[in-house]
This record gives sequence, structure tokens and C-alpha cells, in this order.
Amino acid sequence: MAKEKMLQFVTVGRDMPVKREAGERRTDFQEIYAEYATAKAAEQAGRCSQCGVPYCQSHCPLHNNIPDWLRLTAEGRLQEAYELSQATNTFPEICGRICPQDRLCEGNCVIEQSGHGTVTIGSVEKYLTDLAFEQGWVKPIRPVRDRAESVGIIGAGPGGLAAADLLRRKGVHVTVYDRYDRGGGLMTYGIPGFKLEKSVVMERMAQLEDGGVTFRLNCAVGEDISFQDIRAAHDAVLIATGVYKTRQLQAPGVGASGIVRAIDYLTASNRVGFGDTVPEYESGELNATGKKVVVIGGGDTAMDCVRTAIRQGAESVRCLYRRDRANMPGSQRETKNAEEEGVEFIWLAAPKGFTGDIVNGVMVQKMRLGAPDATGRQMPELIDGSDYVEDADLVVQALGFEPEDLPTLWNEPELEVTRWGTIKADFRTHATSMDGVYAAGDIVRGASLVVWAIRDGREAAEAMLARFDAATASVAAE
Repeated sequence: MAKEKMLQFVTVGRDMPVKREAGERRTDFQEIYAEYATAKAAEQAGRCSQCGVPYCQSHCPLHNNIPDWLRLTAEGRLQEAYELSQATNTFPEICGRICPQDRLCEGNCVIEQSGHGTVTIGSVEKYLTDLAFEQGWVKPIRPVRDRAESVGIIGAGPGGLAAADLLRRKGVHVTVYDRYDRGGGLMTYGIPGFKLEKSVVMERMAQLEDGGVTFRLNCAVGEDISFQDIRAAHDAVLIATGVYKTRQLQAPGVGASGIVRAIDYLTASNRVGFGDTVPEYESGELNATGKKVVVIGGGDTAMDCVRTAIRQGAESVRCLYRRDRANMPGSQRETKNAEEEGVEFIWLAAPKGFTGDIVNGVMVQKMRLGAPDATGRQMPELIDGSDYVEDADLVVQALGFEPEDLPTLWNEPELEVTRWGTIKADFRTHATSMDGVYAAGDIVRGASLVVWAIRDGREAAEAMLARFDAATASVAAE
């Protein structure tokens, strides 16, 4: 039975869910891909070769058992497929939408390497989890028994929420502290709705709250509550703040009005999507309507910004990146979507400065790729005499994020950090230099992917549980 359903890649071509036409999707913030029908999901899952060494699984940070849940999907055993997919992934409905599958599981699919086109793993994962919510297969969090221990988690992003989910299922009392008024971190306020509709995140937030996780929102550690108080209130603490400090350009005119940070721009847009009143949006400060927009950067955040500007009704949207298309860090799939929607990419171009007290132009210097650096990437070099000015009414800096100085902000000099400012933590247990304090996600790795944060959060939760169990066993032995 299984063999009849699988190995269909020779006769069945790769077929993504229907993508809405660019002219339609550029007018709203809804997700751009339709849902698979059941028959289509089974057909596409059946293309899996069930290879002996599943590179898709080994290149997934969570090591999801992808071949087996693809087989179950092809066989119509959909609830089993969902249960297997979520056994290692706290939020499969989110990863199915926003993971860069082209760089991870799908990019390493064996049949892709042989020229048959990758299995559409992310789309099948999204289909399974959306179906699971519809059918009631996503069960409430109901621990068998409550434990005595409690954990404080700082940060309601993917790492913190993944840890909260696992700990609460084991009966640990969990309180999550977050500076924002809604949980989800960058999943809520950073990633636009056309990639991840906010109802998807809020549904998981509701599940966690219903399961007994306590959320203290609008709570900035170091201002509204001290780190020392959180530590005193719990048996262990997880730092999962993410990285929110924006890398800033150092160039003439950078302080001009109209030059904004990507995080501020995206947060304002997402708040408007929730129906919030956002004065900076209404004033035009963080609103691209009718403007000539230039976004600086080549990562996924830059792609989010350019596609948001299109939807806000910008007159034009251009993206400056100092390397070429082949060397950009962002998803090629997202770049293609942006081009379809009307974004113009200016490759091998870097900002030299800005004109106007209220910005009206970006001074651009053209580049070429020179010798490789220590990592093997070709270094951009200036082309003399190639400077020109790109008209702009709104400039968005999307140059990546750096960690905040937590030891200073929290008055905790004992909290060790690396030379990059990230928290120093054991790569297996995620334990920091402070007893009972753990750290996970971007605050340890630097700006990274949601899927890596989920893995880190789960691993940190498992380490805490092992610590609690060891302490209990020690007391019992006495």
C-alpha cells in the first residue's frame, strides 16, 4: 500500500498551492498562497522518494520526521501525519508558512538534487496543521499533574513560547514576561500578514493561555520589573528576548526625517492590521502611501519591508543591496514574489549618504564583487565615479539586528556575553553563567530563524526538566 502511494516523483510534477495573482495580492495583507485540497496534498506528499538517508530531515533544525508524515499524508492517514509532524515541532503551522524551505528541507530534497523538483514539504505541513485545527485534532494543554516548580520566561517569541509549551505540558508553572501588548514577538509584530496571518499566532497564544501559561504583557524587564525579582520568583529563568537593536548606517544625512528602522516600520504596519491606532502611521512617518520608497538591505526583513510598502500604496519601491542576487541572504522565493508585485532591485549598490533635512534622496555608490573574504563570499568593492542619487521620500534601514546590552540594562554584570553581545550559553543545555538561568534563540545565536528558536526553546525546557528531576531525586535519596 505504502509503496503504491509513494515514489510518484517520476510521473507527478511538483505543484505548489495556487498563488494569487500579483495585482490582487498587492492590495491586501492576506497570505498569498491558497490551501491544498486533500487530494492535492496526498498527491504532492506521494512524490517523496522515501530515501534511505533523508537529507530533508537532517537539514531541518528540529529534525522533523518528514518522510514518515509525508507517507502518512499520501495514505490518507491525516491525523496520524499531523501528530507525527507536531511531535518534534511546537508550531508546525507557523514553520510551514515562514520557514525558508528552499534553504532547509526542500533545498536538500534528494529528488530535487536529481532534477525532479523538490517535494513541497512546507505546503503539506501547513495543510496538515490547518486541517488539524479545523478538525479538533489540536488538543488543549492538560498536564497529567502539576509540579511544584515554576519557570519565568523573558520573551514571548518563538523560543520562549516553545519552552513554555513543553514545560506546561509537563506540569511546570510558567509565567512569560514580554515588553509588548501581545505575545508572539516578531511572529506578531515583525513578520507581515501576507506571510503569516496573525490569527494563526493568536490561536497558539490562546491555546497556551488556556493551558495555564501566565502572560505578563506590557512588562519591560529592567523597567517594570527587575531581573532579580523574576529570578527570585521562580526555580529557573529562560532569557528568550530575541534581538531588537537595529544596525545603523554611518553616513552623512542619516539623521534626516524620513529615514526609519525596519522594526518600527513593520511593527506599525502590523499594529494597523490588528486595528490599533498608530499615530506614526497616521502622520505618514511610518506609512509608504504615495511615496518613493528605498529599502536598504538584502535579507528577509528587507523583503518584508519592500512588500509591505507595495501594499501600502507606495509610488515606487526600490531595494538597494551591495552584493548581487546570488549572494543575497534573503529567500530567493521571497525575492521573486517581491519582483512579481512590482519591487525593483538595484544590485551591487550601497548607500553613501542622504540628501535633504527631510530625506529626498539616497546617494548611491555602485559596487563590484572582488576577492573572497575568510568565509568564501566575494567582497564588494567600490567603482570609482559611479555615484548617483536615487530619489526617496521614505528610506527603510533593514540591515539586521544586534543584541541589546542586557547585563547593563538589567544590572546583572554576572551575566556573561560573547564579544558580539549575545548571551554565552551551553550549546546543549542552554545554561548560562548564572545558576538556574538559561538562554535560547536569537539572544544566543544572533538574528536567526524562527525554527532555530523553537529548537533552542525546546532544548532549554528539557534541560530545566532534567534539573528539576535531579533535584527531586536528590531530596528523595536523602
